Amino acid sequence: MNAKPALASALLAALAFGCHNNQQRASAPTQPPPDKFESIKDPPIQAQTFFAAGQLAESQGHLADALFQYKKALTVAPNYLDALYRTGLVYTTQKDYKAALETWNKYVAATRGSAGAYNNLAFCQELAGNPAAAEAAYRAGIAKDPANEPCHVNYGLMLARRGNANEALLQLQTVLPPAKAHYDLASVYETQGKSREAKEEYRRAVQLDPTFDDAKQKLATLVD
Repeated sequence: MNAKPALASALLAALAFGCHNNQQRASAPTQPPPDKFESIKDPPIQAQTFFAAGQLAESQGHLADALFQYKKALTVAPNYLDALYRTGLVYTTQKDYKAALETWNKYVAATRGSAGAYNNLAFCQELAGNPAAAEAAYRAGIAKDPANEPCHVNYGLMLARRGNANEALLQLQTVLPPAKAHYDLASVYETQGKSREAKEEYRRAVQLDPTFDDAKQKLATLVD
């Protein structure tokens, strides 16, 4: 089985529809509050108009039109965070990773190297099939903000998908309660079809937190 397309589909589902379980809690790109960046807090009205048109087009599924409008907004205001963010998200959803990575790198620069921006860059790097670059970006984000949950969780999930369970747990437990960290690791194993390993981790999660109903339900339904 080719795991890479399946991984891309799963992670892009998180981008498109939001996060609905512990494994995907922090998978979607994160957007730092614009008011942290005073020089680009208030883009010109014309740029905001283009951005609004792009949002409308995106909401209707017209991604090419959305990109056209976002690019017009960025022509007026190159550091317009919202437009950079949506552009990067659309390109990532379209699997145009070259354009997406160019945009996420601009987003990193526009946010002056925020941890959230590095998380987005790393997330896209993994989707593009470059885990070494993804690891470097996650580590840069963690260096900028050691308590950043998306960086630690996404980095941990990537490590788990690549078979480094011990380091994955270390990253997850930095920002999550131990039971949730084991649950997230179990979710990766389940996605990979490793039912026995998944059950062991779900069982560990219940041992650590006997009130963890989601883990109990997984144990009751998962077949070896």
